Amino acid sequence: MEITGKIIAVLPEQGGISRNGNEWKKQEYVLETHDQYPRKVCFQIFGADRIAQAAIQPGEELIVYFDIDSREYQGRWFTNISAWKVERPMAATPQSAPGMITPENVMPSAAPTMQSAPDFGPANPIDDLPF
Repeated sequence: MEITGKIIAVLPEQGGISRNGNEWKKQEYVLETHDQYPRKVCFQIFGADRIAQAAIQPGEELIVYFDIDSREYQGRWFTNISAWKVERPMAATPQSAPGMITPENVMPSAAPTMQSAPDFGPANPIDDLPF
């Protein structure tokens, strides 16, 4: 699934040690859509390396690809929205000097409109949290 919008909040990074003794970190972000009736969606990125790779800042416009997973813990249900890929819309391309050879001059085509970030892989590779 995917959602497009603006990051309106970056929540504090959380972390700990799993039952298996592995260190874990996650970061949560709140994205607001640009729909007629804007929605706010809180999603997470799991893993210190993925958090650093995404480098999400407040105010950024993003397309977030995510998985939704719900699980039961002690009679209650919890839902996680875990991002596995983040894309940033490209800003206006800088103007080149006249006569300068650029890929656009050599082979005109519909330029991609998105700057792609690397795929994060599985949402929760080590899922040993208590819920």
